Amino acid sequence: MGLNAGPVPVRVDGCVKAGLLELIDHALEGGWTRRRACGVLELNEDRARRWRRRRGTGSGLDDAPPGPDEALHALLGWEREAILRLFDHWGEVDRSHRKLAHRGSRLETVFVSESTVLRVLRAENLVMPAPPPHEPPAARPWPDWVQYRPCQVWGHDFTAFPRAGRDALGLLDLVSRKWIATLLVVHNHGESEHVQAIYTIALEAEGLLAEAEARMIAPNTEELLPILLAVSDGGPQMISGTTREFMALHALAMHVGRPGTPTDQAHIESLWGHVKGEWPHLEDIRDPAVLQAELERVRIEYNTVRLHAGVGYVTPDDEHEGRGEQIRKQRREGLRRARAQRIAYRRSNPTTRT
Repeated sequence: MGLNAGPVPVRVDGCVKAGLLELIDHALEGGWTRRRACGVLELNEDRARRWRRRRGTGSGLDDAPPGPDEALHALLGWEREAILRLFDHWGEVDRSHRKLAHRGSRLETVFVSESTVLRVLRAENLVMPAPPPHEPPAARPWPDWVQYRPCQVWGHDFTAFPRAGRDALGLLDLVSRKWIATLLVVHNHGESEHVQAIYTIALEAEGLLAEAEARMIAPNTEELLPILLAVSDGGPQMISGTTREFMALHALAMHVGRPGTPTDQAHIESLWGHVKGEWPHLEDIRDPAVLQAELERVRIEYNTVRLHAGVGYVTPDDEHEGRGEQIRKQRREGLRRARAQRIAYRRSNPTTRT
């Protein structure tokens, strides 16, 4: 080093220093001066003298790490003990190293950062207690009388359109995925009467209102099954006494999902997710009247044009009206026919590979 690699770097290992000093000693024995030897090695002469003194005293040639042995702002011993006491007394309550750091400040026992608390706990192999596992109640299955066909299970839910200052209450057939009706209400003002109104609209649209009204005046017998099952979350307007009374009078059974478990009514949640994702302009509308008109246009397109993966890539209207299975059957037959035609063509028109 120094003969062909340029000047000796500012910091080098002890073995490199020892090698350079040996070269200088060898040059001195050959009659060279120290200055000449250091010049050839491109090493500062004062550095060489300093290295020689350190070698003579036995202190070693390796450089000590820069700075003091301990940082001036390093944690003190009593602070470390205070953090550990905080963990013992408050760990089960706070369950977070960040909260524990602020707990120490609140109690005026130790003032340290969140990362310092975490570092001290890790050094002691301590882990903050985890909250007890939360087991949601088991999902209630649909009643045995429910048949998996259109107009047997409906779901309803609200979604917000803040720019227009409105919430949209949608009603979906969970079997055919047909979006049956929509009702706009003032934002955060959805009430039981809105749920009753949309079910009245939907029952009339599907030709079930006459039967529901007949059930209201006919004697109630256990032999008569409910007209359909109404699925919703546990919102106050969904489970209020007036809503339950309306459902009972119209022979509509209710099924309420578990708290905090939107997957219990996943299809209606998915409806609004798809609508807002595929027609994003709806969320930019500010005029409620325009929003109402656009939602109706989108509802028609959703039901009659958009192919729905959940019902075998037919439209919800096809599935709702009973055409879905025939369309799927035609596709299967078309696929088999196309495959047979390709095979027949290649057998009639062989190609020679070279």
